[in-house]
Amino acid sequence: MRSNCRAGTVRPERDSIGAQYPVEVDETLVGERTKGEARGVHHKAIVVGAVEVRPRSLDADGKKRKKALYAGSLRLCLAPNCGAKTLTGFVQENVAEGAVVRTDGWDGYDGLAKLGYTHEPMVLDGDGEKTDAHLPMIHIAFSNLKTGLLGTHHGVRQQQKWLRKSEQRYKWKLRASSRADAGLGIEAAARAKGLGFVALTDERYHLVCLKSALDTPPVQALRAAL
Repeated sequence: MRSNCRAGTVRPERDSIGAQYPVEVDETLVGERTKGEARGVHHKAIVVGAVEVRPRSLDADGKKRKKALYAGSLRLCLAPNCGAKTLTGFVQENVAEGAVVRTDGWDGYDGLAKLGYTHEPMVLDGDGEKTDAHLPMIHIAFSNLKTGLLGTHHGVRQQQKWLRKSEQRYKWKLRASSRADAGLGIEAAARAKGLGFVALTDERYHLVCLKSALDTPPVQALRAAL
């Protein structure tokens, strides 16, 4: 499990999350519905996630903001199953020991307290209000992940291929830490900064400029970079 979570797109020396803030942990299925196969059969990928829950600072008038919390650092990992060994292993590798960890009532998380975490489970039973109150940020993260995958990768197999390729665990909000393990961009920009690059898709661009400007140094430099 742990070796499967390591990926070339993240910093090997990255820090654990949750040292200062509570962490929400949950799992989800990613992929489209399978058609033409037996009921209950799917080829979806299991993704486990952990996200920090951080309080917002007061506004300029010293009053609490309407949304008092926001999502901090996020870790995501493709998982082979939802068993206790997989889930607790994911938490141990990504969340600082002693952190407050909030989960649903799935017994796969039952061993977290013995591992030194302050475990706060809650049986949700599909109750939307309970879920929004207990695990709001991780579900927003999962929703953003699924939206991004559907917008770029169409079809279950392509989505799973991308997930396995990147095994993503990254800083979700740059404003939370002022740095990122991974981000979206073009290869030329990554190479210019000496960063690794994992291609998600190929795109074609049309550059329009005055013909008289083609030989100017700025345009020449732009064309060379592209």
